[in-house]
Amino acid sequence: MSKACGVDFGTSNSTVGWSRPGHAALLQLEDGKVTLPSVVFYNAEDEAFSFGRAALAGYLAGYEGRLMRSLKSLLGSSLIDAQTEVGGRALPFRSLLTHFIGELKNRSERVAGQEFSSVVLGRPVFFVDDNPTADQRAQDTLEEIARSVGFKDIAFQYEPIAAAFDYESGIEREELVLIADIGGGTSDFSLVRLAPERAHKSERRDDILATGGVHIGGTDFDKYLSLSSVMPMLGLGSRLLNNSEVPSSYYFNLATWHTINQIYTRKAWLQLKDVHRDTVERDKFGRLLDLVEQRAGHWLALQVEQGKIGLSDAESVELSLDRIAPGQTLGLHREQFNSSIGHLVTSVEDTVANLLRDAGVTAAQVDTVFFTGGSSGVGLLRQKIAALVPAAKAVEGDLFGSIGAGLALDAVRKFG
Repeated sequence: MSKACGVDFGTSNSTVGWSRPGHAALLQLEDGKVTLPSVVFYNAEDEAFSFGRAALAGYLAGYEGRLMRSLKSLLGSSLIDAQTEVGGRALPFRSLLTHFIGELKNRSERVAGQEFSSVVLGRPVFFVDDNPTADQRAQDTLEEIARSVGFKDIAFQYEPIAAAFDYESGIEREELVLIADIGGGTSDFSLVRLAPERAHKSERRDDILATGGVHIGGTDFDKYLSLSSVMPMLGLGSRLLNNSEVPSSYYFNLATWHTINQIYTRKAWLQLKDVHRDTVERDKFGRLLDLVEQRAGHWLALQVEQGKIGLSDAESVELSLDRIAPGQTLGLHREQFNSSIGHLVTSVEDTVANLLRDAGVTAAQVDTVFFTGGSSGVGLLRQKIAALVPAAKAVEGDLFGSIGAGLALDAVRKFG
């Protein structure tokens, strides 16, 4: 049995793959499921950490503590060396990341019944856009963390390339494939030549025509859906007595997973109280105060995320926002959602168009678009990408598992 695994540490969900003949690649990490949501909850009452679905359940049950999600977004940012505080205890973000990666290793080893000493870690094409130094620092940080939890031999693979390897394991002829990996934090693309006879080559550099990516993903779609629909209920866009707008920074922090905790600080709370006295629509801003006092920002973000997911299949969905006010609901509509994320989708379109140009490939030469990543279900995004290569067939992979499965295959090639 190989002592090498593949780890897909995702912004929203993570998986671990282990390649064994006759067995599914992905290991079950929580409650019989192969995905572990990339969430850490520190329970201040018990002074204990929980992870994944259990972490979300602990937070939503009302235990005092701190919930952290979108941990991957910290890589390459200045926040990686910062900390959050709960119950007088400092929690360094780097330590939280280490706890989570260590938990992935421990759970996978328990299920596999053996130690994993070698790992291929997935990484986005760019952790950080247009900043090679910060991008390399992000990879170095992830490598340091992986080594600190016990991995000895560590390699990296671009996530869309890993997804390509998974798709290649099931095809019967050569194809030129555009891999579209739309995750929680990034949209990554690769143009790859795949074929059954190429699958066992250890070196695939010549088969990769181009790679590209942009730091836009599902959490960004959540953010702009929240800003356009929910935050106006809490006073976004409303006026102060001097006719200036209520500061938008509170709402942007509340709509962004890894900055929600910033609105819970004592300094922010005193500022909010001061602003409330000067607002024209005090009832709306009062809802914001109530939400912050309940520390319900992550709950609200989860409601918006579920609304976004619902809009992939329906023209409209109804959100229950009873923690804002008893019986409060809000209708979300796909047209409004598409409008709110239009500028993000345009950036993604441009990335794909540049990828084709850099590869010297015409749209007509692309045989297949392979969609993976949990956010590739966003209809507008999928339509725009497909329109760039209209002759290509669209194939949907395992939205949450293709990368982990591909990393497992790559781990065997690299480490045996």
